[in-house]
Amino acid sequence: MDDGNAADRVIQDLRRLVAAADPGARLPSVRELTARHHASPVTVAAAVRHLVAEGLIEARAGRGTFVAAPPRQRHVADLSWQTVALGPGQPGEDEMQALLALPPAGAIALSGGYLDADLQPAAALGAALTRAARQPASWQRGPAHGRADLRAWFAREAGGGLRAEDMVICSGGQAALSSTLRALAAPGDTLLVESPTYLGALAAARAAGLRVAPVPADPDGVRPDQLAGAFARTGARLFYCQPLYANPHGATLAAHRRARVAEVVRDAGAFLIEDDYARDLTIDGPAPPPLAADDPDGHVVYLRSLTKSAAPGLRVAAIGARGPAGHRLRAARLLDDFFVAGPLQQATMEFVTAPAWERHRRALRTALRARREALLTALRRHLPALDGPPVPRGGLHLWIRLPDGTDDVAVAAAAAAAGVIVFPGRPWYPAEPPAPHLRLSYASAPPDLMDEAVRRLARALPAGGRDGTPVTADR
Repeated sequence: MDDGNAADRVIQDLRRLVAAADPGARLPSVRELTARHHASPVTVAAAVRHLVAEGLIEARAGRGTFVAAPPRQRHVADLSWQTVALGPGQPGEDEMQALLALPPAGAIALSGGYLDADLQPAAALGAALTRAARQPASWQRGPAHGRADLRAWFAREAGGGLRAEDMVICSGGQAALSSTLRALAAPGDTLLVESPTYLGALAAARAAGLRVAPVPADPDGVRPDQLAGAFARTGARLFYCQPLYANPHGATLAAHRRARVAEVVRDAGAFLIEDDYARDLTIDGPAPPPLAADDPDGHVVYLRSLTKSAAPGLRVAAIGARGPAGHRLRAARLLDDFFVAGPLQQATMEFVTAPAWERHRRALRTALRARREALLTALRRHLPALDGPPVPRGGLHLWIRLPDGTDDVAVAAAAAAAGVIVFPGRPWYPAEPPAPHLRLSYASAPPDLMDEAVRRLARALPAGGRDGTPVTADR
């Protein structure tokens, strides 16, 4: 018996009965419907629940099912008054919604900031969460700042510069970043950021009422001379950066700049928020240690999330700092949401300390390398006139320079119409962008779709490169 077809027959039969009956009329019992449609009681019950959810049927315990009363005619609400009461919206809201939007059916997504479902360790995570959920203790209130063993794990991952008591567990990196900005700065203060930088950091800073000042970055990361000048000019006491595989441009802070950046921050009496989101996304060679590992005087505020390297649903991160800054961070997180769900913390701890975690990291390195190379090959084939993008040694994205004068936002819109979703470069800049770019993610589509994705993208680009040569190899 095909349960799906049987359920459809029951649903359609009940729809006809409801349409012909008055509100409150009794409907056939589960036993009657089972006999009439030769369906199992489970199938019939599922069909009834489906129509209850639609509001067509009302189930009364111990009495049966009845035709539901029609919904009352609703008053047409006038919500226009809210535009006056609320005032102007926060800048960047539309870009954040676009960044998190799911691609339409049939489109190839090169825009996502998370791993493709095929790369996520869903089975291992599900097994760990199932075991955690079955333990009554995991549902009880734990330490407000997070499980001690999980905080200790994050502290070790920071390179030894922080202790477990310096860390607080957060519900994802974005929540950790938002809390940090509110805890360490006041509205009207200035936040220095690499330019370009993570779109979510710009949105969080503006939501906190901060002024955002850009500091130029190049393939070796943020420029220390420009950073020193920005501190002197603005009087800022907070600098946000991603030293490892920065989003969106993929640069890693070069070894010869690390000490100088730390010196600039120290001389300014400032904090450096180190967003180490890509620690587990290394593709080529070993990753350099976190800046927090060599921070004797507490200038580095360390943020580490597992969401990007595991699965979007693993909303677990940690933020750590020493001294009064650490106290303020922990107090801010307490006010935001008290604590992260116990079963999720326990499942995370089990996952990252099990062999499945290292197996996942090894498999992920191989898979990301294959996807990155497939995307680069497709770009060379279909868009040869574009400057070859810098090849990041890890992370999830390529940062593609477009010909001067190209409208990257228009290109992204045209690409979406052609069936490939990419993200324009303009929103990643806190000020005017020096050149048009696109951010292409190689983590959100399989290798065998990269060629078709770039072929569609090529159709969306205007003809003619910076020197007048065709941008594409095939039109």
